[in-house]
Amino acid sequence: MKYNTSSTSDVDYSELENSSVADYYAYLQKYDMVNPKDQSILVRGDNFTNSSDDVVILSNFEGKSNVVRTEETSNIEWTVDVPVAGFYNIKLNYFPVEGKGTNIERTIYINDEIPFSSANNMAIHRFWGSESTIKQDIYGNDIRPSQIEKPIWSSTFLKDSIGYIPGNFAFYFKSGQNKIELTSDAEPIVIESLELLSINEAKDYSEVKKEYEANSYKKAEGNIEIVEGENLKYTTSPTIYPLNDRGASTSPNKSNKIRLNTIGGQNWRISGDKIVWNFKVEETGLYNISLRVRQNLASGMTSSRNIYINGEIPFKELENYSFKHNNSFRIQSLGTDKEAFEFYFEAGKVYEIALESSLGSYGFKIAQIESSINELSKIYREILKRTTSQPDPNKDYQLEKYIPTMLPTFEKEYENLTNIREDLINISGSKSEKTGILDTILVQLADFLKRPSRIHRKLSDFNNNISSLGTLVILLSDQPLEIDYFVVHSGKVKMPKNNVGVFKNLGFQISSFFSTFFTDYSSIGKTNNDSSETIEVWLTVGKDQANILRKLIDEKFTPEYGIQVDLKLVSGASLLPATLAGKGPDIAMGVDSNTPVNYAMRKASYDLTKFDDFNTITDRFMSSAFVPFEFNEGIYALPEQQTFLMMFYRTDIFEELDLPIPNTWDDVISIIPDLQTYNLEYYLPVPRTQGAVVNLPVNPIFGTLFYQNDGEFYINNNSESGFNEGVGPEIFERWTEFYTDYSFPVEANFTNRFRSGQMPMGITYYNIYNTLSVFAPEIRGKWGFLPVPGTEYTDEFGNKQIRRETVSSNTGVMMLNDSDKKAAAWEYMKWWTSEETQVRFGREMEGILGAAARYPTANVKAFESLPWRQDELAKLKEQWEWVRGIPEVPGSYMTGRHLDNAFRKVINEKANAREVIYDYVQIINEEIRLKREEFNLG
Repeated sequence: MKYNTSSTSDVDYSELENSSVADYYAYLQKYDMVNPKDQSILVRGDNFTNSSDDVVILSNFEGKSNVVRTEETSNIEWTVDVPVAGFYNIKLNYFPVEGKGTNIERTIYINDEIPFSSANNMAIHRFWGSESTIKQDIYGNDIRPSQIEKPIWSSTFLKDSIGYIPGNFAFYFKSGQNKIELTSDAEPIVIESLELLSINEAKDYSEVKKEYEANSYKKAEGNIEIVEGENLKYTTSPTIYPLNDRGASTSPNKSNKIRLNTIGGQNWRISGDKIVWNFKVEETGLYNISLRVRQNLASGMTSSRNIYINGEIPFKELENYSFKHNNSFRIQSLGTDKEAFEFYFEAGKVYEIALESSLGSYGFKIAQIESSINELSKIYREILKRTTSQPDPNKDYQLEKYIPTMLPTFEKEYENLTNIREDLINISGSKSEKTGILDTILVQLADFLKRPSRIHRKLSDFNNNISSLGTLVILLSDQPLEIDYFVVHSGKVKMPKNNVGVFKNLGFQISSFFSTFFTDYSSIGKTNNDSSETIEVWLTVGKDQANILRKLIDEKFTPEYGIQVDLKLVSGASLLPATLAGKGPDIAMGVDSNTPVNYAMRKASYDLTKFDDFNTITDRFMSSAFVPFEFNEGIYALPEQQTFLMMFYRTDIFEELDLPIPNTWDDVISIIPDLQTYNLEYYLPVPRTQGAVVNLPVNPIFGTLFYQNDGEFYINNNSESGFNEGVGPEIFERWTEFYTDYSFPVEANFTNRFRSGQMPMGITYYNIYNTLSVFAPEIRGKWGFLPVPGTEYTDEFGNKQIRRETVSSNTGVMMLNDSDKKAAAWEYMKWWTSEETQVRFGREMEGILGAAARYPTANVKAFESLPWRQDELAKLKEQWEWVRGIPEVPGSYMTGRHLDNAFRKVINEKANAREVIYDYVQIINEEIRLKREEFNLG
């Protein structure tokens, strides 16, 4: 019972004043803390007073009558009469109709106002489960079933999607008429009703025990029900699914076979994610509940769960119930260190038990850390104004004089972070790498307070330590837990053993080891022997991606097409020598944009337009995605990924400085003096040239400016560079002026400088969104992105317009010309780039590696089905329409390389830009001429 402990602490809400949840607590203090008793106000969904045109009343839907459907761009408003003023919980009774498969998101307005920032984009869960029972391949290995949406009528209280605020939101309503409006941020939903309910705390277990005694409930005698974790009813995430554990004690198991025998783990770490099981007992009475669990991923932490029986938390002790870290499975009874909790169940009745991930005691701590980060970041930016990012180490900047809030802020945050460190140790019972992060910045703050004249010498370390606090927020937010099974039992029965005996375990491990010599791993997942055709596919990405793809192939492709796939994870450099030796694969995945055409010149890749049904799949992609794969009227790869530029900016800093958001390149230039007044920077990407870069890409900013001014990369049937044509030299000069005249940094870590605020605006590929969303939680809600700055022109009607062409970075999947299984390989390529497969791969990636791994698919419909909010998706699609591809031609590897050489000569040697680009175009043209002669292209 030593694990059955929970830690809570009193929190001073003033310590949250700079966190993302500060305005919620300010909202609570704005009104008299009145919680009306015994109130239950029903608001029927169809009884709305105002709505957008796409809201529809359904007279009969899934067993309910007169319900209302709202789409992902809808808004709907109700008027409700509240008899007693005060705070209420809001309960939503809903049906998650099928959409893109992402969480439903809604923003609530009370009397025409969003009450607090966390009331924006509130997540409402969908429900997922296995498409079928667990089946086995022809070798007896379990095959993981596909996860599909299983929509049901459900109820949820409106609460914090992130989990920083515990429990349900409290909303204030005045006495009399009130307006409630829900606006859609993502996904459709059917609403039966809203309920305004009195705020009631769960009972203590001691009160529940007294009720048991008053009702004369008796302990059950000798009854035990074991429910395997993998036999769940549903989850709220498509990436929570049965897993395989090879431990001898895990149930069920077999030494030489794959068994799906646990659930959760790393995939079940996000606050709010829930797993639900059903069970029933044979005898009426009081039972204990025990779980065989493992929390081995979040070291030095407890992992918390809210535990529900039939949709309700039975008593307060099951709110944020803690599971401590341990590397091994253990059987843990729900209870305290003094007693196991008892639950009353009736014979034959089906019960539902649910465990919901929560931040528990860490929620307040994370919010406090977030507040400290924001305070310290403000001081860091104030210091930058005085010192720049590279201060003179020998100068005394008298920072304490010119920034009077600096030392008091350091003192305050030193005390706050010290208290947080002590609280974390009290919660987990020991120090860990989490407290080590705090130790580092506490030492630095103590040094700053002792020797303020030396602060500027450690400015870079200070910035890094603030970023480390952001990393701490991420670590504390992960709440993983793995479940083997749970047991509903009376206190008198013999429980399953947690561990098998030493000799049985040894025998299991030996048997498992020897089975590896006889297992054909390339055939795992094969469900029939009807086809002997096997294609070889090479993949050059990470191991996690390869494992996900292997699973998708086993689940979907092979059963549907009868084609086996020998998937191999290889180095990208191995493809060329293998192809030259005649030992290459049938298909190469994840190849760079230059590879297919380079192989096509040498007749090593296959022209996909030769397949009769090629034109039926081109609509999956933007036309720009095919441009790098085109050669001599053929297409030599299908697009896999396509990323393009977006402009990112810190909304909080631009509001603080009252700066306009630039819409054109002229606007960008106009705000640079304002930014530089505060020693702030604007970011434009420059590809790195360290090491032997064979195929340096064309600078994306030059490409953007060039295309926005009618530039063409190659002219005269792709035989010459177009950089010297038209306004090409002028565009090159204008691009270099950002660095020569406006002192833009040539190299910078945009992510870190964006987090700190040193670089509050910049242009980069849109997938940096994923990194910022996950690895910069301290600036959540304080940044956004927009299409890139454009170039103004006058259309044929005399109206001013803005064009926003930009370039993209692509990868593709290509077929090798030597393949003798082209028909089977083509079926695989079509399957892999299909909407369904790309969506599933993207979701699996995000589930295992987090939002930082959001997949930048080139499939347009799959892209729309990934978890983008509507406003974000609209901006991305607007920019995607403007994207243009950069052609690959013989000798084009010289284009990016010599464009960079010309750029660096101008900024390093102050050379004349127009003359320099003219000279380097001659070198590019000569290389193109030589390559065209080599390949007999005339």
